[in-house]
Amino acid sequence: MAALFVMLHHCWLLSFPGYPAATGPGWLHWLLYGHFAVVVFIVLSGFSLAVSPARSRWRLGGVRRFARRRAWRILPPYWAALAFSLVVAWTLVGQPGEAPPTVKSVAVYGLLLQDLFGAPSPNGAFWSIAVEAQLYLAFPLLLLILRRAGAPVMLGAVTVVVAAIGLLAPGVPLVHLLIRLTPQFAVLFALGVVAAGVLGAGERVRRLPWHWAAALAAVPVFAVIAVQGSVWTVGNYFWIDIALGPSVALLLAAVATGRPAPLVRLLDLRPIRSLGSFSYTLYLVHAPIVVAIHQLVVAPRVTAGLPAFLAVLALAVPVALLTARLFAAVFELPFQRYRSWPELRGAARARLSRRRAAARPAP
Repeated sequence: MAALFVMLHHCWLLSFPGYPAATGPGWLHWLLYGHFAVVVFIVLSGFSLAVSPARSRWRLGGVRRFARRRAWRILPPYWAALAFSLVVAWTLVGQPGEAPPTVKSVAVYGLLLQDLFGAPSPNGAFWSIAVEAQLYLAFPLLLLILRRAGAPVMLGAVTVVVAAIGLLAPGVPLVHLLIRLTPQFAVLFALGVVAAGVLGAGERVRRLPWHWAAALAAVPVFAVIAVQGSVWTVGNYFWIDIALGPSVALLLAAVATGRPAPLVRLLDLRPIRSLGSFSYTLYLVHAPIVVAIHQLVVAPRVTAGLPAFLAVLALAVPVALLTARLFAAVFELPFQRYRSWPELRGAARARLSRRRAAARPAP
């Protein structure tokens, strides 16, 4: 659902110029904040990675094994999406405000270094994948601190370091360079890790009203956003992200313990579960599709604003969903089902053998 929200956000951006000002209809202003979906991604990433360690006294089970499994999970669809994005940018249309991708773009984005080195972007959604990969490097250290010193110490240490960067960045050029790494996401990731502890906690902790705590934590953040407006909020994402993180972490803890029941039932619906199975690929491939349809089909024929937005929704969203599902069938789902090249090759050979057997005429 967060990946779908990011796609709707990009449809909004292309239809209503002036970001970060809210130039569209008031009832669509919530689509301006697609960045908050990435906040959800990062907290959820820390949470999901910590599920197994939380149930085994915060033990990772081997750094090498963890690194191999993470690379196997995220790199094949990412590299395939990178190739797809480069082809679209070179043959159809590039990303708004970006020069055509170069050889440097291929190297920088291929090595997940786009938040360290500047290069023309082939895909506006790729910036967060580099951050995600860098947080994976910190994950074993976070677990080590948590196991030896406890969750408050781990979370407090990360928060203090990140807050110091945020306070010093405006006046210290060297520290300001670190803002490119979106260091606030380290706090969000750590919050997700700590929230996963609810799965290994006793029944008394699991029965706490985590969903009400999540709502209470979110109210002041959204109140500030409503009062200050979109321009101020976007300019202060560093602090707003950190403030929003606890409510997301608490919500994940609530859902993991089965509350609130209506939300859990919604997330368990078959269409939502199906969407979730290829949501990573949807996030990776939707931007070139949305931009191409808007620039080549909608913009020349439809008035900018609400008519263009509705047209992009009607055309780009179904195409992106279908493309992502087909893309995931080749580059994501097989790597979820099979955890190594031998397993993947064996499954491919077995499927090919079944097809050949089915194609043979009956005697």
